[in-house]
Amino acid sequence: MRLYGEEMRIVYFGSDEFAVPALRRLANSDHEILAVVARPNEVVRDGVLFQDLVAIQAEKHGLPVLGYENLNTPELIEEVRKLEADLGVVAVVGHELSVPLRNAFRGGCIGIHASLLPRYRGPSPIARAILNGEKKTGVTVYRIGDQPYVGPVLVQRETMIPPDEIWFELHYRLARIACDAIDGALKMLEQDLHFAGMPQDESEASWAPELKESDGLIRFDEPAEEIATMCRATWPCLGALSRYLNKKGETENLMIVRARAEFSKAQVPPGTVTAELRVATADGELEIEQLELSDRRVVAWRDFVKQRQVSPGDRFEPVAR
Repeated sequence: MRLYGEEMRIVYFGSDEFAVPALRRLANSDHEILAVVARPNEVVRDGVLFQDLVAIQAEKHGLPVLGYENLNTPELIEEVRKLEADLGVVAVVGHELSVPLRNAFRGGCIGIHASLLPRYRGPSPIARAILNGEKKTGVTVYRIGDQPYVGPVLVQRETMIPPDEIWFELHYRLARIACDAIDGALKMLEQDLHFAGMPQDESEASWAPELKESDGLIRFDEPAEEIATMCRATWPCLGALSRYLNKKGETENLMIVRARAEFSKAQVPPGTVTAELRVATADGELEIEQLELSDRRVVAWRDFVKQRQVSPGDRFEPVAR
């Protein structure tokens, strides 16, 4: 029988690169990781075979990997139950855990979420926080119950969002902040495996729905700050898509990775490249800093200008995915 204050026997659930640093931290801790539940290593996505990063990390530490397509299958639940673990640690987006799966653990399951719950419950908390102009965000470790993202809070860690930080950078930082958050939660649970946590304040709750394709389609007849924020919030999870058109009629679909708003009033129609090699918008100009090309290379705007011989009068236009 496990005594309070001792190291715990844990099964870790992870689904993308956000889950990797916390797994690495746990694998190097005094806790025993009995298994890692991750997507099967080879999965066809857009015709490309890839290896799941969580499974790769588990294998680096010599940890058993249980592959899943659905977390709540009787077969997986039975495999987990046989491990007789104290706790399930879950960093999986978009999957609810059934009662039988949660009951397979003596101390239930705790989740890691990239927001300050109850704000931004849902699958896209980082993007929605940037899109809404939030000045701070963080990581929450909470108890998983019947409703997604609603369980009592064990630990939170806050961080500020710099005005020029893009989704990719914030995602990377929060994944590392999650290591400290999970450390704090496990210290609590070492003393009391059934510690209930603090109920979330429902009056503060907000939702972070998954981004739609339309969330990444740029229209230059919108304000410059809104366009710059869209670019920050969507790359590379979706990407802010536009079409570059030069005066020769040559076109190229591009994603704007990073840009900032300039509020000097442009004297040309929205979408037009100005004399300063910015792009006119509804209320000013967009100064592009980085682009992702159609071959997925990320380049600086100055290099794109030189390579494509961009000149005033060229255009950026909306494009349908």
